[in-house]
Amino acid sequence: MKHLLFAVLLAGGAAWAQAPSPSPAASAEVPPAAATTAAALPAAGAVRSQNIFDVKPDASADPGYAGQTNGERARVQPGNNAPMWRQVGQGVTGYSSLPVTQAPEAGNLIQRFVQYPGSRFTNAGEAWREVRNRWIIPYGAALLGITLLALAIFYFAKGPMGHAPADGPGRRIERFTPFERAAHWSNAIAFCTLALSGIVMAFGKFFLLPVLGPTLFGWLAYALKNVHNFMGPLFAVSLAVIILTFVKDNIATMADWIWLKKGGGMLGGGDEEVPSHRFNAGEKGMFWWGITIPGVFVVLSGLVLDKLIPGWGLLRGEMHIAHMVHATLAVWMMALLLGHIYMGTIGMRGAYKAMKTGYVSETWAHEHHALWAQDIRDGKIPAQRSSEERPGTAAAQTAAAARSTP
Repeated sequence: MKHLLFAVLLAGGAAWAQAPSPSPAASAEVPPAAATTAAALPAAGAVRSQNIFDVKPDASADPGYAGQTNGERARVQPGNNAPMWRQVGQGVTGYSSLPVTQAPEAGNLIQRFVQYPGSRFTNAGEAWREVRNRWIIPYGAALLGITLLALAIFYFAKGPMGHAPADGPGRRIERFTPFERAAHWSNAIAFCTLALSGIVMAFGKFFLLPVLGPTLFGWLAYALKNVHNFMGPLFAVSLAVIILTFVKDNIATMADWIWLKKGGGMLGGGDEEVPSHRFNAGEKGMFWWGITIPGVFVVLSGLVLDKLIPGWGLLRGEMHIAHMVHATLAVWMMALLLGHIYMGTIGMRGAYKAMKTGYVSETWAHEHHALWAQDIRDGKIPAQRSSEERPGTAAAQTAAAARSTP
């Protein structure tokens, strides 16, 4: 070991002795100032880094330090861009070369602070996320679940309403014309498609993603998103037709107040319904508060989200508000229309067949809409409103007899 250490020291001494010593003449040719300048200047084409000795360490003691602009801060603390990023966080819009008409928020990285209903006072994007994730999603799912549970309890407690079948014996009365049925089914198919696709997009990650996996669920959500976007205009058109077609029979009358006062006869122990006209107060309430009013706002907000209204949907704040309105009212409509679907299928005998064929028996009309049936008997309302005459109706039998008479 001693021999190895001695050999290393001997080799190091030999290398030091052979190193050339600097020439005094060469040292005299370079003045001290030039040597300092040459050391300070970077090589040609290089990037000069900030000299730490140019930074004032006590700059933060200045009374106006917190209010300095980015340019003022760069003079006392080069490289410190805190003022710029503070403005970015406050929602200040910077410069962008993109045209404002096409990208009005291109220079804005973080939105200004707002407080939406149910959110903290924070930037608009975070506020929207809080409203969606803390209110719309959980309470929307709860509302739909409670509605389904209530309908199930009501069905097992009361069973289907009514006794007379829609196609029972007696005179046939046209309840819905072919045009009304076409408008209804077009709107119903569009709404159910939108509702199912919306449920998958809003709640699917909670009950479908664990089953299908991310790949299949991603493809399904993407496909349903496009179906949702293309089905929206059909719903908008059919909704307008529905409103214009049925509005005249959904104006409130004094009979509706009596119906509401007695709860439509559904809450008591008896089976007798409260007399009503063509549509009772519950159906009229569904028309106004479950279809017309929320439907108009759902359509308008959906058109904004699809950027189909010129001048709307270009700002993120507009999209936030449109989405919150769209999602909230869509869940509201789904909850109410679940009740409508229930009453139109298993909740009332003959209701589905009335919308399918357009005709009901006079007994059914008297049982469920006594005032409407009385108006038909008194001749105030025709029993056959469309030009098509269904076989078996009194008008059809009369016309057939007239044609067979020589």
